[in-house]
Amino acid sequence: MTSDILETYRRADTPLPKKNRIWPLYGAGFENFGVDRQPIEVPMPEYGPNELLVRHDACGHCFSDIKVINAGQDHPRIYRDMSKHPIVLGHEVSLTVVGVGEELKNDYNLGDRFIVQADIFVDGVGYAYGYEIEGGLSEYTVVDQRVLNGDHGNYLIAVAPDTGYAEAALTEPWACVIAAYELRYRNMLRPKGTMWVIGTERARDHYTISKGFDEQTHPARLLLTDVPEPFERRLRSKAQALGIEVVEVPQLPDPATVETDDSPVSPAEMVSASGRGIDDIVILGADPDIIERASPNLASYGIMAIIDDAPMPRPVNADVGRIHYNRWLYIGGTGTDIARAYSDVPVRSTLKPGGAAWFVGAGGPMGRMHVQRAIESAESPGTIVCTDISNERLEELCTSFQADAINKGTEFICLNPIEKEAYQEGMAPFKAAGFDDIIVLAPVTPVIADAATYLATEGVMNIFAGVPRGKTAQIDLSNAYLKQTRVIGHSASTIENMRSMLFLAEAGQLSPNRTVAAIGSLEAAWDGLKAVEDTVYPGKIVIYPHIKPLPLTGVNELEEKLPSVHAKLRNGAEWTTEAEQELLRLMLE
Repeated sequence: MTSDILETYRRADTPLPKKNRIWPLYGAGFENFGVDRQPIEVPMPEYGPNELLVRHDACGHCFSDIKVINAGQDHPRIYRDMSKHPIVLGHEVSLTVVGVGEELKNDYNLGDRFIVQADIFVDGVGYAYGYEIEGGLSEYTVVDQRVLNGDHGNYLIAVAPDTGYAEAALTEPWACVIAAYELRYRNMLRPKGTMWVIGTERARDHYTISKGFDEQTHPARLLLTDVPEPFERRLRSKAQALGIEVVEVPQLPDPATVETDDSPVSPAEMVSASGRGIDDIVILGADPDIIERASPNLASYGIMAIIDDAPMPRPVNADVGRIHYNRWLYIGGTGTDIARAYSDVPVRSTLKPGGAAWFVGAGGPMGRMHVQRAIESAESPGTIVCTDISNERLEELCTSFQADAINKGTEFICLNPIEKEAYQEGMAPFKAAGFDDIIVLAPVTPVIADAATYLATEGVMNIFAGVPRGKTAQIDLSNAYLKQTRVIGHSASTIENMRSMLFLAEAGQLSPNRTVAAIGSLEAAWDGLKAVEDTVYPGKIVIYPHIKPLPLTGVNELEEKLPSVHAKLRNGAEWTTEAEQELLRLMLE
């Protein structure tokens, strides 16, 4: 009976097919995705005694997939000749165990459900799910010991039986959103790290370091360039007493000689023993030229502290790509105690309760997630401003979230920058007062530069969009020490973020289902990824690999195409687990 189809599917104990369907990617470009825009049939994968055979139940499309399609084997996560050994995309997955190896029978059962933390590492080498490991755009795959016993343990996370498949699959992108508000930064010099102190023409004679330069904690190496003589003398004396190596750097390097790869390396005379770059760069007296020349030497998670009490003559060309990917941070202070620049105003990554928050490029899938989280958080902002260059997407945002925001007592404003007069009028109140939080979801450096001008005192701008390393935006870093503003960045999530998000979803505190904008069968994956590239839908696209052929279908099209599924939507507009169940009962093979 049809009513039993879903229950049978969930048990996962029926005979398996002899063939498996996958979407191979043979190289760069959509012309190399699949064969004639279709998946292919391959033999059912065999699994060993310490492996699992899993069924992919739902797979979300991500813009990261588009990056792989565009780059092919030049993508940094791909290590093989894709023309001979194609990859299978899909890292936003929900899966079910359908086969258990003999050595794993005490730990796993047929029907067990999981999601996957996609960033899988073995001996420090990345084997990401949907990159090197076959991903969710396939019906079945084998999960081996790389996933079950990697550097961080087991990368599978158990899912409750009644959690929706799309709901579970979209935990992965939602975890990235959650992670953006759980970022942590140092509030002192890096112990046993490398510190570089640089003096400028605006430097004072006397400075102190009240914390982090003592017997308990101190750097292992100290670099000095043009430091005022009285302070340099005290630094050298203290360093000698603590056994800190001191290196004189007579002049700043020419920017052309500084490498700018994924792990920035200092010139030979400054490089730390590990070759990882400089952990802390302290600029005594703000100078944009010196900041720009010194910054490329920062290590990943490096901090530059600017000490001054007067504004700089011009903005700084800040590498916003490395703020995002390498977690660089610029801080500052107006006093003479360097340690207080780190500790007086700790970096805040959470949204300020009751504050003013601006989501730049809010209309896309990730933007909608950020806005939804802000509204549904226990301590939401008092004002939320959403900007996007698409009126259609802004209308979708208002339809989805404005009523919820009003019920929380949050002012909800949507503005389109293209409509200049209305935009300027709407933004005018914030030009003076500023925003406490700015979340940038558009990877456009002029947009980032403009947004930074709206930061309030102690405001935080989070560059969530992935800007390529080396891309700069003109940012007035005088505000880092005069107004204590912070520009931070974020990329990806951890397994802890995944667990946290799954808990929120299963507890009903955040609903990933509200993000679903379109669905389709495995055959629809080509059209789905092209729609992601062309930004067709305001939310996420979810593929169900085991349903009968279903073209890419917007949730707003279901009333005509699948009326019984439409009847299960929330408010006739939003995806639900009940709608998914009806879809599966109708469409499972």
